Amino acid sequence: MKTFILGLLICIPPGHLQAQHDEPDLNMIKKIRQEGFNHSQVMDLAFFLTEASGPRLNNSPGFRRAADFTKNKLSEWGLSNARLEPFGEWGKGWELKRCYVAMSAPYYKPVIAFPKSWTAGTNGLQTAGVVLLSIGDASDLEAYKGKLNGKVILLRRIDSLEPAYEADARRYSNEELKEMAKWKNVEAGELNKTANTGLQGKGYTSAHDHNEKPKRPGGLSYTQLKQFAREEGALAILSTNPRGRDGTVFVQGGGAWAGSAAENFPDLVLAYEDYMMLQRMAQRRIPVTLEIDVKTQFHTDDLQGYNVIAEIKGADPKLKQELVIIGAHLDSWHASVGATDNAAGCAVMLEAMRILKTLNVQPRRTIRIALWGGEEQGLLGSKNYVRQHFTDTATQRYNAAGDKVSVYFNLDNGTGKIRGIYLQENAAVQPVFAKWLQPFTDLGASTITLQRTGGTDHLSFDAIGLPGFQFIQDDIEYDSRTHHSNMDSYDHLQPGDLKQAAVIIASFVYHAAQRNEKIPRK
Repeated sequence: MKTFILGLLICIPPGHLQAQHDEPDLNMIKKIRQEGFNHSQVMDLAFFLTEASGPRLNNSPGFRRAADFTKNKLSEWGLSNARLEPFGEWGKGWELKRCYVAMSAPYYKPVIAFPKSWTAGTNGLQTAGVVLLSIGDASDLEAYKGKLNGKVILLRRIDSLEPAYEADARRYSNEELKEMAKWKNVEAGELNKTANTGLQGKGYTSAHDHNEKPKRPGGLSYTQLKQFAREEGALAILSTNPRGRDGTVFVQGGGAWAGSAAENFPDLVLAYEDYMMLQRMAQRRIPVTLEIDVKTQFHTDDLQGYNVIAEIKGADPKLKQELVIIGAHLDSWHASVGATDNAAGCAVMLEAMRILKTLNVQPRRTIRIALWGGEEQGLLGSKNYVRQHFTDTATQRYNAAGDKVSVYFNLDNGTGKIRGIYLQENAAVQPVFAKWLQPFTDLGASTITLQRTGGTDHLSFDAIGLPGFQFIQDDIEYDSRTHHSNMDSYDHLQPGDLKQAAVIIASFVYHAAQRNEKIPRK
């Protein structure tokens, strides 16, 4: 009989025995749901992160206000060792103090415009004519020598505005979610792009670069063009992006932020409709005069980058040294208050911690929250944190401290409700998360996909072999309207969706902290 039982055990797939012990604690989930839906503070947290703090460009005063607020709030709730932890020298802060752009001739019209971050100002109100440049390569600049002094530069565009036939806001359809659940990689490490539906992460590739850089077949770079403009005495250069229709302006960085970097030439992004109006008038040789007053301020007193860290200490003598980590990025861009990118994720993670503390949960493992700085410049806060704490520099895999990390959960795809989770091709964790999602099918969260997703801080953990996961979220208006734009405001947050996300994440965190074993590595 013993031989027969042993044979059965050998035949059971790896992870299946542990999965049998991953039945969700329905009593705890009931408490989490009651607290999260009936006494939620998620929108109050979001308000203080956004409108009360202002834009949170990394190392700006707005970022520091939000970081101090979260650190103090975590301490107020009773979390341990709440702190701003430096992750290394990052660079100077930048703040927009004034931005006024208007056409004053041939008639008056306000213009919607935002400077790119880390750009210089105009030294007060300036009045300037407009010069339209048609450039194929560097040799074409010769025609404009001596003609740009005191002028504002436009670059000729050949596109036009297309009608929008689809709604800005969207949720995943049942069919899309089913396709995601069916996904299997064709080759090891290869993403089956035909199965990708909707937003697959924010990314840092040109496809998601909303600071559109003109493509010059002759090899003239945008940096070279700005240098030419500076040398010729131009006042500013203007650009736009056809995605920014209806007054929406997608704007990001326009220069280096290192402490030793020079101030960047004034570089402004206009609403598409305003930009094309100026271009058409210039093409018809109608003299146009602009009034521009841009004031910016650089902050160099502290060049360190910071993450906000706090934790609920584990209570199990054997497991309290192990970690369950949750995170979202605290920094944003500057044209609005970074509501969906990513105050939403920060507010949800803070609310998840508040729920667990309010319920006086005594986790077996330590639960740590990390709100990252410098994410918008390439996941810098989380990359440096993982490198400094969890990485073996010789192997670029996790070290002994990293081996104590059970799992990292991230939220950073806007305000939409959670629909499931990306497994990053970690098949071993599928039966575990399937069980943990079962109590939330009534909230629309049931999809598990082996797909990878990119562009968020879970990649910093995944890169060294630690389990790092991003949840599947409904897009709402994220990619169409709010991501890195002047429309990323508090009013675009969805309270019901954020409450749902906080409840689900609090449950996932609780179960990961109580689990007998760490979350399986892939």
